[in-house]
Amino acid sequence: MSKLLIGGQWVAGDHSEVLTDCFRGEPYGEMGVASARQVDEAVGAAALAAKSIKLSPDERYRILMRASELLQARKESLLDTLVAETGFPRGDGENEVRRCVQTLQLSAEEARRLVGELVPMQATPGLKNRMGYTILVPMGVVCAITPYNSPLNVVAHKIAPALAGGNVVVLKPSELTPLSAVALCEILIEAGLPPECITLLHGPGATIGRALLDDNRIHFYTFTGSTRVGREIQKAAGLRKTQLELGSIASTIVLADADQSLAASKIVAAGFRKAGQVCTSVQRVLIQREIYEVFLDKLAEATRRIPYGDPRDPNTIVGPMITVQQAERAEQWVDEAVKKGARVIVGGTRERAVFAPTILVDAPPDVRVVCEEVFAPLIVAIPFDTLEQAYERANETPYGLAAGLFTRDVSVALKAGENLQFGGVHINETSSSRVDVMPFGGVKDSGFGREGPRYAIREMMEERLVTIAY
Repeated sequence: MSKLLIGGQWVAGDHSEVLTDCFRGEPYGEMGVASARQVDEAVGAAALAAKSIKLSPDERYRILMRASELLQARKESLLDTLVAETGFPRGDGENEVRRCVQTLQLSAEEARRLVGELVPMQATPGLKNRMGYTILVPMGVVCAITPYNSPLNVVAHKIAPALAGGNVVVLKPSELTPLSAVALCEILIEAGLPPECITLLHGPGATIGRALLDDNRIHFYTFTGSTRVGREIQKAAGLRKTQLELGSIASTIVLADADQSLAASKIVAAGFRKAGQVCTSVQRVLIQREIYEVFLDKLAEATRRIPYGDPRDPNTIVGPMITVQQAERAEQWVDEAVKKGARVIVGGTRERAVFAPTILVDAPPDVRVVCEEVFAPLIVAIPFDTLEQAYERANETPYGLAAGLFTRDVSVALKAGENLQFGGVHINETSSSRVDVMPFGGVKDSGFGREGPRYAIREMMEERLVTIAY
């Protein structure tokens, strides 16, 4: 049974729900669901802890570093949990654990670097005998609402910087992947974190999430999920600060001068890892027309070689989607595109929650696989003639999380960041390129604020000015 963590104690929920294995469709556990009363009690306990527990930067550093060691030591049991909850094959699961370890370590290191800056007061004409400096102080209670597609590392990207900055955290993970969050909370407590500093609540966003948004004792919200929900959070938060990583339709551009073999291999990996259920998964590949047919053949050949299916098979690269319903939705979107003129050149089939890695061509611009976030192992190939056309097609969506571009032209590479309207622009990498140390976040309908421990920790703290006349 997955319990709740409230006021430093593991407690049963108001009721429980059965957890079902993504691939096998069989029960593997239960999740305790919080009541409205428990949510209120949990936030109250967190607010009390924020006032009464003050960990030094060195203590935060040691706790997070120890947690990273414990996480690494428990990799095998975590992999079993990840397979059942998410359907990750071993490769995706190992990457999730490895990156979570690094995120904890990076956050630990940042805990020791929290300093303000000296303000150049003497630059003011006529000002004498006065100095100023800034300090960084914890905001208090940080609420983290996290998705199912990265139940360890995205959770760590939210709670580790918050804890490194001296905050306390109220965590509501996806109701589809609660056990990974339980394991991470247990590890943090074993590493020395006072249990009152981390609260864990399970349940649907429509009820638990809404109750958390309505509670003014929470000072900061960090959320990864849909743009629709992000808008609701921002509206409810009012003047309270938020960090929102929202929807995306990720494009990667391949120019005629690109290293085609490199581009094809990276696009296939980025488009289909985690069954395409990553906000930056390559959904649209924009290919310069003069290499379109040749490059498409490379892309299709690489895709056909991908083993998919049972995530417990050591050869599997692409496992099931999170639910049968999501796989059915992807299948419906492909069928809709085909009826309007698109062609499936690879994949397009489904068996329960497993949707085969798929490539579509000739898709009209108004079908959902082109103009909405598909969140499935599906790539749409689109030809273009000029670089300006490629920029226009990439920028035409309301989203702006990340984009990739493959070229050997240094001039194009250096100017791409000015022309592509995205939070991250990756040259000779795909839209899905991410290193945990870097700032990560979007523009437009993809949200605002930045993840990455160095950047997130400062968003979760207040900067205060102190001046002294002497």
